[in-house]
Amino acid sequence: MVHRQMHLGVYAVGTGNHIAGWRHPGATTSGEDFEAFKTIAASAERGKLDFIFVGDSLAFLFEGHPGQMLRFEPTTLLSALASVTSHIGLVGTASSSFSEPYNIARQFSSLDHLSGGRAGWNVVTTTLVEAAENYGREDLPAHDLRYEIATEFVEVVRGLWDTWEDGARILNKQTGQYYDGSKVHVLDHKGKYFSVKGPLNLTRAPQGHPVIVQAGASASGQQLAARYAEVVFAVQLDKDECRKYYDDVKKQVRAFGRRPEHCNIMPGLVTVVGRTDEEARAKLAQLMEYVDPTSAMRTMSRRFGHDMSKYPLDGPVPDLPLSNLIHSYNKVASSKAKRLGLRLRDIYNEIAVARGYPVACGSPSTIADFMEKWFKDGAVDGFMLLPAHFPEAFDDVIDLVIPELQRRDLFRKDYQGTMLRDHLGLPKPPNRFARAP
Repeated sequence: MVHRQMHLGVYAVGTGNHIAGWRHPGATTSGEDFEAFKTIAASAERGKLDFIFVGDSLAFLFEGHPGQMLRFEPTTLLSALASVTSHIGLVGTASSSFSEPYNIARQFSSLDHLSGGRAGWNVVTTTLVEAAENYGREDLPAHDLRYEIATEFVEVVRGLWDTWEDGARILNKQTGQYYDGSKVHVLDHKGKYFSVKGPLNLTRAPQGHPVIVQAGASASGQQLAARYAEVVFAVQLDKDECRKYYDDVKKQVRAFGRRPEHCNIMPGLVTVVGRTDEEARAKLAQLMEYVDPTSAMRTMSRRFGHDMSKYPLDGPVPDLPLSNLIHSYNKVASSKAKRLGLRLRDIYNEIAVARGYPVACGSPSTIADFMEKWFKDGAVDGFMLLPAHFPEAFDDVIDLVIPELQRRDLFRKDYQGTMLRDHLGLPKPPNRFARAP
């Protein structure tokens, strides 16, 4: 039996993951600073992480987390990073609501070719009305409809990735045969929402398919994840609740005929590392002093999908209907508040510190204890690390926490391959058009 180790990615944000982390002395301050992302990628690769993750927003947001304001387009950024890295996986976000399957298939196949097989696509359906307004629409489709469209969208993209079989390009200079026409296929998809002929104008990607990542926690989001996702970026605040989520998603993965170990559950985790627990708590207190109340409230409102300024912070967490915009955080935060008797201010403080993700604060041993407990108790396959700021807070993880995890044999000491699928223990998908040998 193969020894199980956790998977780790890092959410790369030029302004840091804490809503005011950019204010820390020496912290990077912009989503437009390529040098900052080069530093993040180099540190991630030095720590032998599985991948870096780049989120996206299709609108400028006037308030809230500054990381939502200015952003490089992810596949452009990751293509540039591919040229200065050799092993780290490169996962970028792209919306199924405001693109076309052919475009996405080409973009991520191109990234996979350029990086030698390190690309991953984070599938999102987009929750911003402001994004809809940038694309000539007044509002977003209903939540479940967005996921219904996304399901067909992903199926078309995966089909396009298969339209060239491995070995289809011949390159015979003597005969002049460039490719084997019997190994290039027209997709000819005609569905409810998309009509796409194909084939893709790229040979099959080194990984066969770039890795698919998904972050939905709603019922429809979980179904999309169970059908296609190979990494699930989860929003869970409590280990026992995360274990229930983990078991439920894995059960659905089996129902779709997939192997549960081919769908890695990786919740976000904010880390505040000190050489001692006391030093870490002092760092956390300093981060709290940076917080702008307006930004924190705006961020909480976006997480809940409702204007939370209407409710008293010292009152209970209101029982709100699920918004058309977003379901995930409302469900997990409300569940936690009821279970622990929390006030809205408690949730607000968590948002201010960590955008609604769990926080591990302490010495390298304390943080490794936290991660080991979740991992060994069957709640996670790993974590998406969300350092408060870069580079210092991330280097604390790489230089202090990773060696402790390695000492416990919970994380790799070196890469065993060069592709993202190698890091995640994922097989190369079979080509749907290939004839059986």
